[in-house]
Amino acid sequence: MSSNKTMEWIKHLTSIPSPTGNTSEIIKEIQDRLLVMGYEGHKDNKGGLMVTVRGEDHQQQRFVTAHVDTLGAMVRAVKPDGRLKIDLIGGFRYNAIEGEYCTIHTSSGKTYTGTILMHQTSVHVYKDAGTAERNQENMEIRIDEKVLSKEDTRELGIAVGDFISFDPRTEVTESGFVKSRHLDDKVSVAILLSILEKLSENKTSSLPCTTHFFISTNEEIGYGGNSNISEKVVDYLAVDMGAIGDDQQTDEYSVSICAKDGSGPYHYQLRRQLTQLCEDYAIPYQLDIYPYYGSDASAAMKAGADVRHALVGAGIDASHAYERTHKESIEATEQLIEKYLFSSMQG
Repeated sequence: MSSNKTMEWIKHLTSIPSPTGNTSEIIKEIQDRLLVMGYEGHKDNKGGLMVTVRGEDHQQQRFVTAHVDTLGAMVRAVKPDGRLKIDLIGGFRYNAIEGEYCTIHTSSGKTYTGTILMHQTSVHVYKDAGTAERNQENMEIRIDEKVLSKEDTRELGIAVGDFISFDPRTEVTESGFVKSRHLDDKVSVAILLSILEKLSENKTSSLPCTTHFFISTNEEIGYGGNSNISEKVVDYLAVDMGAIGDDQQTDEYSVSICAKDGSGPYHYQLRRQLTQLCEDYAIPYQLDIYPYYGSDASAAMKAGADVRHALVGAGIDASHAYERTHKESIEATEQLIEKYLFSSMQG
């Protein structure tokens, strides 16, 4: 089973709100924890965090990334009755958040809780409660404060542009499942942090190649991890969720290795190296195609990075909704990444 440390990281990371555009709190928390491990992380201007671990070969380097930003929303307007119209951050559908508890983060730092609902929720009042479209016009936030008008809400300090985070509701079941919002991609971040912790504790072995570990903060809007890539980087590995659904091979008990997503095929030779590591070390894996997907690695390629790129991750069910995976998938992903990091660079 995956290490208890990784599971603790997942629970801790999902407890910290971090919708894209509002990630400074979680980045500071990660930076502080890395400092305790002995790493000095450096933030880029976009808010991402880089940690470089020097290896035996400093001329051929690796870049490994996972993103800590999540789906979320923003206040679009305050309605006449004091409730909030919302604007989505990231690629998901309104029905995926219906009935969800949320937090409104004001610019002053004060927070308020609420619930995301259809305006026509009550079946005792609205004939179309079940059939009305789940969209921006019909869905709203009911704030947990005594507000009856637009003025009441504004007096709380809530305004257009305030961020909205969704409650994660993280649970780990006795059967080994982890269910929570934002497993995309906090499972992957937890795995990288767990690996970095192991590297800091093991002083007797070093990585064969200098490796940059990057925690990106803009993946959900398409440009995480697409800059600050050294010219010495040969391999770029994005660690992100594997997509589960019809015609998919990915499951919740293996590591998923992406052959192609919406951006096109991933580097064939690097993909083969990863599958061979799985074969050599009996790591359960699935090779798959994600039809409506783009990763930090694909963003880097579009930005012009001259690297071999690959994408692996734990299999996540119900992506961009209330997600779920299993400890076995997390363990397989962590094991593959560790074997890859200690493998020789292949041309």
